[in-house]
Amino acid sequence: MTDKKKHKREEVEETQPEAEKISVDGGQLQGEVDALQTRLAESELKVAEYKDGWARSQAEFQNYKKRIERDNELIRASMKGDIVKKVLPALDDLERALQNRPADDAWASGVELIARKLQNILESEGVKRIEAQGVLFDPTFHEAISHEPNDEVESEHVIAVVQNGYMLGERVIRPALVRVAQ
Repeated sequence: MTDKKKHKREEVEETQPEAEKISVDGGQLQGEVDALQTRLAESELKVAEYKDGWARSQAEFQNYKKRIERDNELIRASMKGDIVKKVLPALDDLERALQNRPADDAWASGVELIARKLQNILESEGVKRIEAQGVLFDPTFHEAISHEPNDEVESEHVIAVVQNGYMLGERVIRPALVRVAQ
């Protein structure tokens, strides 16, 4: 006989006397089995409850993170808009200075370069000029400072832009001040 078969036979012979020692009380054993099954069912219910609570907590935490990120983004955009609002009057002054500049002065070319750089910086930050000249008046983007009769421009269209308006993304930072045709 091989060693494996011999070893298995010895194990079987050793367990048989132990099995004979255990007295089997059918009623008591069935009661224990029923109690264990009840405890198992209760434990499974608790596991399901805890797992559900854990999943809800995870979902709430993910929603919290998204809400915080969204709020932080809104705060950043608002702060950026506030800073841009403070810079726009300086850009307006540079543009007015360039409209009335002498043609051949070197300093005027320097001022023009500064104005262009400032506009490029604002554009790189997502600030866009609101195009208003000749378009239909929209109170969302324009602020009318006068209504004037005009034969060349259709009624309720912008005749002239007095001050440029700007947007940061989809948000109007400053509406364009315009003259509107009646």
